[in-house]
Amino acid sequence: MAIELYRDKNHACLMFTDLIEEDGQAVQANQFLIVDDDTGAIIDPGGNLAFNELFMGMTKHFPPHKLSYLIASHADPDIIASLDRWMTSTKASLVISRVWERFAPHFTKVGKTENRVIGVPDSGGHLPLGRHELVLLPAHFMHSEGNFHFYDPVSRILFTGDLGVSLMSGTEAQKPITDLKPHIPRMEGFHRRYMVSNKILRLWVRMARQLDIAMLVPQHGAPILGKPAIQDFFDWIESLMCGIDLFDDRAYQLPTAYIDPVTRQMRPALRAVGA
Repeated sequence: MAIELYRDKNHACLMFTDLIEEDGQAVQANQFLIVDDDTGAIIDPGGNLAFNELFMGMTKHFPPHKLSYLIASHADPDIIASLDRWMTSTKASLVISRVWERFAPHFTKVGKTENRVIGVPDSGGHLPLGRHELVLLPAHFMHSEGNFHFYDPVSRILFTGDLGVSLMSGTEAQKPITDLKPHIPRMEGFHRRYMVSNKILRLWVRMARQLDIAMLVPQHGAPILGKPAIQDFFDWIESLMCGIDLFDDRAYQLPTAYIDPVTRQMRPALRAVGA
């Protein structure tokens, strides 16, 4: 089911939260359709697990043959592993960081991406979409080396990829968060591991505060709605220690545990009797 994040007579932003079976084998992921007049774009179309449901769901709102862009925040499997199927079933171009421009074709058959990839420089840019545009904002190392967020000036939604992620079910992800404090426990562990450093977060916040944002919408979990919650989110990540801030030589030791391929569990090294 598509969730309307925004709609007026010419422009719509739709979110799909529950296209993947929640059996614990794959992380919950959101996919997005933006339509402006007769132009459409999918943001972070997802992997093969989501393709069929997303393609069928999209047809209720926009004809696939008119799709202009597949826009990828970065090149993880949950972002564009379904690329080959989109390249086959639509005429859309892939929009992705130049860092990943020559890696993305590995998701497709030979020749599928020829003359269909728009590589975005590190500085980002403005991408035409119908009568309006999307702003491709630098978000490098959050968590990917080549990473972008996407600001829609019409809806004032900032699509933030893996920033703002919360771990929850697809059903829970449909309800926006307006009070950040009780929501932080669902975000904290992810951000401490997947964001590279506090320096990057501070640089990003300085840039993002210049935008008029009504909603932050991540690729996993629930949107963050309203200026108070968004301001609290900025304040929280601005001071968050994460990634390499938390690592030292204890993380880089020769391993001693063994992987049991039957139980798929780690077990400690055996010690000699009496040792």
